[in-house]
Amino acid sequence: MSEVPGLRIRAANSRPANPDGEYVLYWMIAQRRTTWNFALQHAVAEAQARRQPLVVLEALRSGHRWASDRIHRFVLDGMQDNAKRLNRAGITYYPYVEPSAAAGRGLLETLAVPASLVITDEFPCFFLPRMVAAIAERLRVQLDVVDSNGILPLSMAPGEFPTAYAFRRFLQRTLPVHLEVFPAPDPLRGWRAPAAAVELPAEVLQRWPRVPDELLQGGARALAALPIDHAVGVAEQRGGALAGARRLEDFIDILPRYVEEHSEPEADVTSGLSPYLHFGHVSAHAVVHAVLEQEEWSPQHLSAQTAGKRQGWWGTTAPAEAFLDQVVTWRELGYVFCAARPADYDKFESLPEWARATLTKHARDKRVHLYDRAAFETANTHDPLWNAAQMQLRREGRIHNYLRMLWGKKIIEWSRSPQDALDIMLELNNRWALDGRNPNSYSGIFWVLGRFDRPWGPERPVFGTIRYMSSDNTARKFHVAEYVRRYTPSLL
Repeated sequence: MSEVPGLRIRAANSRPANPDGEYVLYWMIAQRRTTWNFALQHAVAEAQARRQPLVVLEALRSGHRWASDRIHRFVLDGMQDNAKRLNRAGITYYPYVEPSAAAGRGLLETLAVPASLVITDEFPCFFLPRMVAAIAERLRVQLDVVDSNGILPLSMAPGEFPTAYAFRRFLQRTLPVHLEVFPAPDPLRGWRAPAAAVELPAEVLQRWPRVPDELLQGGARALAALPIDHAVGVAEQRGGALAGARRLEDFIDILPRYVEEHSEPEADVTSGLSPYLHFGHVSAHAVVHAVLEQEEWSPQHLSAQTAGKRQGWWGTTAPAEAFLDQVVTWRELGYVFCAARPADYDKFESLPEWARATLTKHARDKRVHLYDRAAFETANTHDPLWNAAQMQLRREGRIHNYLRMLWGKKIIEWSRSPQDALDIMLELNNRWALDGRNPNSYSGIFWVLGRFDRPWGPERPVFGTIRYMSSDNTARKFHVAEYVRRYTPSLL
């Protein structure tokens, strides 16, 4: 198994490894899977080098703002998959879900005391960076943070990029070497436990008990007992690495239709992978590998041009090229932005100057329709297509990709100010979307306000020179009648 590139590992503190440690501890917080995972690969290598067992802690907080049945169930599905795989490999797996807010405080530090070192995941937004930084200061042992977020290591980006075009130019110059250094598809292959599985102290398990089987297996009563938002119900879509792998296989089968049909709401020729990528159940490397393998691709197919063009650089078929631009360029553009702007990636002030100026200029323009958050959240507007998109979000935890853009544009048009519109979009998306609270999700919301875009004429009321979209134009371009019927809000 190859070594994890050093530029994907950073020391979160200045503490040394513990020479008297008993095991290596992997604190799994973002890349919640056992395949294609640089962090797990690093943990396995460190445990083998030390001839020590490996302990994997996967915890789930109940106290964050948008914790809900939907999010918890999706993560718990993944815990089921991880438990089976890691237990079978002879690795001590410790799944923990907070039964009350802040109940997990102290668990990581307690497990770290007898650890040789601690390894965790890099993730550039939500509360994870603050949590890792705070714990790094409290630990008395080395904490390595490993980046498995995308094909481009975050440490390679010089800063934020204003547009996808600018980022694509950078990628075309920089990415080839990283396409040759993917994580091991199965970092557990060949693992032989160098010692008996770790028996965690009884007092630890008593204070922080493992996830009860009823909750792990999907028990509704156990989920209902947690202090989380029960109004956001469980989505039909199952989480976890196994479900994500099946979804990837299904998408590869329909990939040839991607260019012509991915914007058609009723065709729904989209990958559906965003929730699995967000929770780390599927790796971006695995997705890119599956596409390139289907294309029988090799690095020799790459174009020598680095001008930032969307077509022609990968040297694949048009559908594969279009999808790779989404999963690499657009997705990782958001990750790089969040990493470069940790203090304000989710703030109005992070918009480009031209966008803030034009939105501020038109902030007092008369709105034909005005709705508050409650009306938006319950899909109670005058627009049947918008209502249907909101209902899909409520029912399934997602909106069809094209309609997600329209959804945001209309919230701008029907809110009292652009700042109010942003607050509403963030709240609805982070509460209801399975892939909310993610850099790519923030990119989508801020794109409707002008991030990564340019001014568009003519200048309009409310929007100014922000790109405009309408439901009528969308209905003329695409088939939406069946979509509206399917997601009618009449049963809300």
